[in-house]
Amino acid sequence: MLQTENIDAKQLNSLALAYMGDAVYEIYIRQHLLSLGSVRPNQLHNKAKGYVSAKAQSKVAHAFIENDCLSEEEVAVLKRGRNAKSGTVPKNTDVQTYRYSTAFEALIGYHYLLRNQQRMEELITLAISFIEGEKGEQKS
Repeated sequence: MLQTENIDAKQLNSLALAYMGDAVYEIYIRQHLLSLGSVRPNQLHNKAKGYVSAKAQSKVAHAFIENDCLSEEEVAVLKRGRNAKSGTVPKNTDVQTYRYSTAFEALIGYHYLLRNQQRMEELITLAISFIEGEKGEQKS
């Protein structure tokens, strides 16, 4: 693993946390899909969109809040991420969805940079379970 000692995740801009969280979450989703036996690139890409889209991530962030899955510290990180002003919004989603998606990614990036791998993986596993439950898919 690369050095992260010089990065203070607690002081880092929420959009920077989201930038990191986006990349980390994408890797976990790709690994999850491969573990399910999906191997065709187009199939993998299309399935991955169901997990990494702003809409899916926003739903996960809301589920975390509604199901009281987060510590006070994690809720604070989520709120910081939600309130971050990026200046741009993707054309395929609304501002609110995008903000909650950014909040979810910031939370994942926060745990990654603090090297809280166990908690980060718990949250990613919960996210996957929630998304697959929404779709009515079988979990592996």
